[in-house]
Amino acid sequence: MKQIDNFKSIVDKYKIVFFDAFGVLKTYSGLVPGIGKTFEYLEREKKEYYIVTNDASRGPQQLAASYHRMGLTAITEDRIVSSGMLTKEFLDLKVPDGIVAYLGTPASAHYIERSGLQTMPMSEVNESNIDKVSVVIFLDDEGFDWCNDLNKTVNLLRKKPIPAIVANTDRAYPLTASNVSIAIGGIAAMIESVVGKQFIRFGKPDSQMFMFAYDLIREYRQISKSDIVMVGDTLNTDILGGNKFGLDTVLVLTGNTQAKDYETRINAAGIVPTYICDSAVVDLSELDL
Repeated sequence: MKQIDNFKSIVDKYKIVFFDAFGVLKTYSGLVPGIGKTFEYLEREKKEYYIVTNDASRGPQQLAASYHRMGLTAITEDRIVSSGMLTKEFLDLKVPDGIVAYLGTPASAHYIERSGLQTMPMSEVNESNIDKVSVVIFLDDEGFDWCNDLNKTVNLLRKKPIPAIVANTDRAYPLTASNVSIAIGGIAAMIESVVGKQFIRFGKPDSQMFMFAYDLIREYRQISKSDIVMVGDTLNTDILGGNKFGLDTVLVLTGNTQAKDYETRINAAGIVPTYICDSAVVDLSELDL
């Protein structure tokens, strides 16, 4: 059995920590107990940290505000790198005009609205405007009719040679301690198989996600991959993505991967983290203050 490591002893080895969000910092019931102490420690030791997340449901400002409401004020919008930011970059470079039809909530459309394009929820696409749709984006699993809007999406992509972008590649997320809910990545995978076209994906485990965060940091300081550690709860996104990009990785057992079966999951997937920890919490009581 792979050793369970002490999280403080791990972060002490690195200059920068990349955290996944759901399952690492927060769960369905709120913040992971004690996680605020980790950020107190990182600030004290002058270590940088970023939230590298597949959450495209809201913009960085709104995501930061959600942490603040829970009492975690250390996370500011400049510390958030989300898959939605890569989606915006793609639109800026590749989609000059037309309608961007999306599946998601109005809040999740933050990224595409900033790109200066006409945005439209899939529910509003009809015969009068369908010819102007230039791209379809999968943003969030809420905010649309799962029957009518998904069928409309299937037929739109069957008939029109336009790109489809998956801004959040997560296929499921924990809803309770024992149940999961289908995420937008799972919906996109289903529709992709129906229409027989390959979609464009942004988010972990794609290396683009890590390169985007890496390049942001290198704009103002010299850094190497060996200076960064990626902390996540999911083997096939956080850990696989970090491993592929050449980062050391920490699997925490507070989210999708649980203590009762982590060894079985690692063996079955063949995805091996550098470290395993019970959580990403640093116990400040153990420090010499």
